[in-house]
Amino acid sequence: MNQAHPHASHHGHHGHHQEHDDAGQAEILDLDAEILAEHTASITGWLPLKTDPRQIVDLGCGTGAGTFALLDRFPDAHVIAVDASVGHLQRLREKARALGLEERVRTVQADLDDTAWPDLGSPDLVWASASMHHMADPEHTLRAVHGVLAPGGLFCVVELAGFPRFLPENAPEDRPGLEERLHAVTDRLHAEHMPHRGADWGPMLTAAGFTIEAERTITVNIEGSHNEAIGRYALNSLQRIRGAAAPELSPEDLAALDRLLDTGGPHNIAHRDDLTVRTVWATRRP
Repeated sequence: MNQAHPHASHHGHHGHHQEHDDAGQAEILDLDAEILAEHTASITGWLPLKTDPRQIVDLGCGTGAGTFALLDRFPDAHVIAVDASVGHLQRLREKARALGLEERVRTVQADLDDTAWPDLGSPDLVWASASMHHMADPEHTLRAVHGVLAPGGLFCVVELAGFPRFLPENAPEDRPGLEERLHAVTDRLHAEHMPHRGADWGPMLTAAGFTIEAERTITVNIEGSHNEAIGRYALNSLQRIRGAAAPELSPEDLAALDRLLDTGGPHNIAHRDDLTVRTVWATRRP
């Protein structure tokens, strides 16, 4: 559930992350897990399983938002958590130890775009939250999942229909509409580098041999006044967006963005009391 955001290429299928970028992504992923926990739990509770799964694979697990939600939902299950990022997997293992769950989790470092996959057994449930659009060849990944899934098993694909927004439409007061202009820039950039973001997964799933049982759309709308972590989430998100968008922003928009990101300044976004996390998830369970 994490959601896949531009700031969180987070479920890491790229094998060349820099350590500092890994750390920045990990912080976003941990905030994802904290803020969106209720929504993630609602998806795990919706899964149409006749019997609880014993073996689960979390593809592109990041720092473990989905892994721990699944372990909580299915107390007899074991999860193989797969990600390209060594740093993310280390963080996930540390969380598992702290929660006393290390015996129920196995981490596997792998680039899922590789032709040969690691041995993931024959899972009853494969979970891919905000990870499929990062794949260079998602059709290959879908066929691979179909090949490893146990007979009668379930594959749950969760993807964001849009990246999170935080500010009211008329904010910031000195540059209204700034956030939408930022996302317009990142949308163009990601269309080049992640062409499958926002894809219609239905035909690809069907082509890979899956039958789509159901779809669900979840609208996320969480008021920041009830959760101080949302200020940190907004700050970290916009900091990461700035790195990509800055060259294409007008000087006025860049200056307004920097005022929002100035942690010592009066306009810092983390201190606003009118923030909201707004996004939409689309979920399929073929």
